[in-house]
Amino acid sequence: MKRRARRNHSPAFKAKVALAALIGDKTLAQLAEEYDVHPNQITSWKQQLENRSAELFGKTSEPEISTVDIKTLHAKIGQLTLENDFLGGALTKAGLLSARK
Repeated sequence: MKRRARRNHSPAFKAKVALAALIGDKTLAQLAEEYDVHPNQITSWKQQLENRSAELFGKTSEPEISTVDIKTLHAKIGQLTLENDFLGGALTKAGLLSARK
């Protein structure tokens, strides 16, 4: 008997099969034949769905923290420092900066 190549199922497919098993209107054997998956695999996906479903509804809606690009911030800091130094030198030459100190 030839072995079948290992298959990777999508999360949507796993959820569909697990929900069908959770509904219970068909036996594991019927579901296994319909979806071409081993009954033990269906049982595993069903248990995962039962155990993790509380996590889905239990999360609080926290605002998402935006990811900050560090390189962009460092570039902006460098640009502002350069402008600050340039303007400070220009004000000193114009005689306006020494009056402020």
